[in-house]
Amino acid sequence: MQVHHLNCGTMRPWGAGTVVCHVLLVESNSGLVLVDTGFGTLDCRRPARFGRFRPYFFRPSFDLAETALHQVEALGYARTDVRHIITTHFDADHIGGLADFPDAQVHVTAAEVRQAMRSRKIPDRIRFRSEQWAHGPHLVEYDITGEAWRGFAAARELTGIGPGFVLISLPGHTRGHACVAVDAGDRWILHAGDAFFQFGTLEENPRVPALSAFEKAVAEDRKQVLDNHSRLVELHRRNEPDLIIVCSHDPTLYEQARAPR
Repeated sequence: MQVHHLNCGTMRPWGAGTVVCHVLLVESNSGLVLVDTGFGTLDCRRPARFGRFRPYFFRPSFDLAETALHQVEALGYARTDVRHIITTHFDADHIGGLADFPDAQVHVTAAEVRQAMRSRKIPDRIRFRSEQWAHGPHLVEYDITGEAWRGFAAARELTGIGPGFVLISLPGHTRGHACVAVDAGDRWILHAGDAFFQFGTLEENPRVPALSAFEKAVAEDRKQVLDNHSRLVELHRRNEPDLIIVCSHDPTLYEQARAPR
């Protein structure tokens, strides 16, 4: 499978420099598969979809050329060629592009759906943006209680898409947060979503205090987030030759992943 690394949303949060929305576009036997979507065309045209005050803090570019739809079409494909979208979680900067691919199946943990779409708690209703799923996406929900994967306790192969896609339960940032592993042929790519925010976390030396503070502030379970960091640090230290680890927002890991091998 060929994997394209896309930046689907440049942001410049106060005190944090420039960050990206790292999205995977996979050319598979089942059609195109996206891992997250970043911001979508509707977000660019109506920034209020992202929230009333969030644009002032995160300062997203809202550039139509960065949307997954534009980049898919630039590769010569149509929006209908995207058959599946695997989401790490339902925060606004990860699913803004769902409406650009209304025919795609959206694969997500059942715990994330319960928190984002069905919770009546005020913090959840503030955090998650119902406008982003108002088009009625085709959800495929998973309770992940399957086999372990490289030290992670619960993983599930997404056989409904095809071999080479694994959804790994890693709650903490949200209740249903997950990582996504993709077999790119010569190596596996572990997209950790927002399980960590900056490369320095893997080296146990996070260098951007503003990102560390934000990560702590928005965590659903802070202890779980720290436990997740420990597991990811351990995996990083093993330096397995057939595995790379990326996250959603670190520009260094994004550039490393897309560099020619």
